[in-house]
Amino acid sequence: MRNLMKKYALLAEDIQESGLDVEQIKKDLKAQVVELPSWAVGNSGTRYGTFRDKGAAVTIWDKIDDCAEIQRCLGVTPVMASHVCWDKTDDGRFSPVREYAAEKGLRIGTVHPDTFSKQEFRFGSICSPVEAVRSATKEHFKECIRMAREMGSKTIGMWVADGTNYPGQDSLAERKHRLFDGLKALYDLMDDDMTMLLEYKPFEPFFYTTDVQDWGMSNLMCTKLGERAKVLVDLGHHVSGVNIEQIILALLDERKLGGFHFNNRRYADDDLIAGTVNPLELFLIYFEIVNARLSGTPTDITYMLDQSHNIENSLEGIIYSVMNIQTAYAKSLLVDRKALKAAQQDGDVVLCNKIVMDAFNLDVEPLLAVVREEMGLTDTDPLRNHRLSGYHQKVAATRKEGILTLGGA
Repeated sequence: MRNLMKKYALLAEDIQESGLDVEQIKKDLKAQVVELPSWAVGNSGTRYGTFRDKGAAVTIWDKIDDCAEIQRCLGVTPVMASHVCWDKTDDGRFSPVREYAAEKGLRIGTVHPDTFSKQEFRFGSICSPVEAVRSATKEHFKECIRMAREMGSKTIGMWVADGTNYPGQDSLAERKHRLFDGLKALYDLMDDDMTMLLEYKPFEPFFYTTDVQDWGMSNLMCTKLGERAKVLVDLGHHVSGVNIEQIILALLDERKLGGFHFNNRRYADDDLIAGTVNPLELFLIYFEIVNARLSGTPTDITYMLDQSHNIENSLEGIIYSVMNIQTAYAKSLLVDRKALKAAQQDGDVVLCNKIVMDAFNLDVEPLLAVVREEMGLTDTDPLRNHRLSGYHQKVAATRKEGILTLGGA
């Protein structure tokens, strides 16, 4: 720890010399909040199968316990997102969920409806050509709003899994009209202080068309719905090569960026640990967010994880993801923007990039260690904190074998 403090002192000195306020940077890092996905702490996998961990969460109460352990180690994850597909109670009441979460130092965040798991969704949910299916989905939305109210949630995370597999299978124009009609039904059910976050995905589970296929369609629907509908960006829901940070900037500028599902991908919706495959992308996303905030653009964003931990321990994968998110955010705060602006005005392309990459290449672990210590965490290394706690051994000895829980959208 002494060596770490020496490194922090040197880093803090460099930060001050570049004209940045190290105390404000620490304040920003402490204020960061990342929502934990309830569905990711259980056994999750792929369509091919699931490797089960002994002690993995089975009930919603288990999930709250696991998220409380993650929050104990990290200090920036006091919110648990919920998915109605897997978060059920025996009596159908959800105010006890809110109360138990509060006892554990948590609150319930984004609630996600189900548009993909039922047999009747073969041809879609709100976009289905079958009117009875569309009506049943709208009834399901009523139940979701009830659950959200009982749990104290103010955000509805909407992934419409609908699409087609073959040309001519359905009228694409009619599906677009059904899409808006279904979303408006949900939007009209929401309380005035609730927000809808509309996710998009280019393919899967359907492969010819997806009804909310990209950020443009999501933004179009949200704009038509109203101010309380915004775009949700899942990092894995893009084809290879898409510049996600440019999408982020555009949505921020239009006041339509509502939230994230953080994960990492190599090819498509891989749902890997955030910041592992492409940490530069995560840093550049935060770079644009911080730029927008400093310019006065509102950045009221819901940050969530959405991952599937098939071969690694779920809690460790989540903790490591948040650590990588903290690292990316810290580096984005350390960009010398004054020097960058001058280089941009001079047209010095190489220097512009070097200033950004210098921040990306910084070792910010000493800074994050001090932030965690000042937050009162018992260990400045969250992953080590969890591993040494004996938590995994405890739940493995007391919980029954976990049931199958597929990953999120």
